[in-house]
Amino acid sequence: MPSATPPPADRRRPSTGLPAPLERGTARTGTERGAAALLGWLTDPDAPRLCLVTGGPGSGKTALLGRLAAHATRGRRGRGRTERILVPLAGQGALGLAWTLANRLGVVARAPADLGHALATSEARRTGRTVLLLTDLHAAAEPDAVAELLAGLAETGRIRLVVETRTGTRAPRAARTTVVDLEGDADPGPPPPAPPLPGLPDLSDPAAVCAADPLLVTTGYATDPADDHGGLRDAWLRAGQALCAADGPAGRALALLTALGDAADPRLRPALAGQAAPAPWRMRWARHRGDVSPPWPGPVGVLGATAGGPSADLLLVGDRTGTVRLLREADAAVEGRLAHRVQGRITALAPTADGTVLLLDERGRLHTVRGTAPRPPYLERLTDAVSTTLSRHPGTALAAIAGSVVVGDRLGSVHAFGVTGLHQAAPHSGRVTAVTAVESETPFVCSGGADGTVRLWTPGRAPVPEPLAERRAPVVALHAAPAPGGPLVAAAWADGRVELIPAEGGRRRAFRPGPAVRAVAVTATGALLVGTDESLICLEPYGN
Repeated sequence: MPSATPPPADRRRPSTGLPAPLERGTARTGTERGAAALLGWLTDPDAPRLCLVTGGPGSGKTALLGRLAAHATRGRRGRGRTERILVPLAGQGALGLAWTLANRLGVVARAPADLGHALATSEARRTGRTVLLLTDLHAAAEPDAVAELLAGLAETGRIRLVVETRTGTRAPRAARTTVVDLEGDADPGPPPPAPPLPGLPDLSDPAAVCAADPLLVTTGYATDPADDHGGLRDAWLRAGQALCAADGPAGRALALLTALGDAADPRLRPALAGQAAPAPWRMRWARHRGDVSPPWPGPVGVLGATAGGPSADLLLVGDRTGTVRLLREADAAVEGRLAHRVQGRITALAPTADGTVLLLDERGRLHTVRGTAPRPPYLERLTDAVSTTLSRHPGTALAAIAGSVVVGDRLGSVHAFGVTGLHQAAPHSGRVTAVTAVESETPFVCSGGADGTVRLWTPGRAPVPEPLAERRAPVVALHAAPAPGGPLVAAAWADGRVELIPAEGGRRRAFRPGPAVRAVAVTATGALLVGTDESLICLEPYGN
């Protein structure tokens, strides 16, 4: 069994706790012995989750980790391959590193302290073990804060870490640690100073900020809390994980534009809009926590678009407390609240054509909020039957179209309760996390699951075998609606990515707001709504 970090006197050879044959190998150099030691650590399921590779300058630490990253491994029978992710730490602060790792690991983390919890609670599909190979801790912009972040990750149990540290540099500390020392008997002396950071761009210039290395900009804003830079700093810290993942200056300009608060310098919006011109979106509006003019309508837990009639231009927006607000689609102005008596959080809502709104509570039970128009008796009987069924077998997702109520369950099945009977399919492996339905020439159901897939199904037929979309992260929200060019499906995953997908084929568009996405919706005009705990954003597709 690998031991805890040994005292300095025991650091002359790789300290790995490996079986004797590997320890007695014929490697002639410290690097070769270190490679053997690291490979042994990687294949030992009982080894500590943190491995430190130490040594002085020129001892081959960085090259060794690079070699490991370049060679993928196959898993044992019944296990997936080990994924090795190389992440340089040079110039990184704790915040930028947290966003970098969150993007690579398929989760969303607002701050370094959130990353461990996000990994521990993630349902992301992993076909094997994940090993992070982290180089040049001594050259990090905030080495102590980075070391603390890595120490916390080593205790989560979901990943394993190899961290390169230079002799004399503070290293992450964990309850159990393997140390591979490439130094041997050499005395390296005091470590040299870390190389200086590249020059920061002008953090008040949107063009310079969007063109610069986003990790460098993140470090600049994180270490300069006294100056808001006209609102750019607040916007960057709100959307930072998306900015670090964005493709090029135009993508960063769009993400930054959607994150600007109402108090930002008014010159920033046109400047950022010009830089975002090549992006496949145009921002219609965005509302954020703290906005006063126009006011922020509140956090978003679920979203829905009303199903026609005099309220066709209104949105239904539910928060985590169970309140459902009515907002104008044009500008997110609050028009009132839905009168209901549901206690606790609402996990899904489904407006119907007659003005009735169906709600699914956090225990998977159905509630009906009637509209002003009288309901046909057959719809009353249908919803009563579904409500009775869900009282015994809780649902996990909900949608409705004319004459049908669609429910997902925790076993991966989708059930379409209709006036002509019950249709069922089992398109997912694991819990169904979201369903939506579209009334068109051929009505269809779209479902998303914890398995990361989005699938189409017409009740009464077999599900389409190929997923409409698929990611390693669970689907967290879906909404579909008819649009001028054909039905559109909006899908959001737990890694923060949103896609607008033409159901009948065509160009797909993606967007990341930065914070975790809670809900999405498609409007009758084909616009995309994205809701988070602190923002509600409306985007229009642009370009062919």
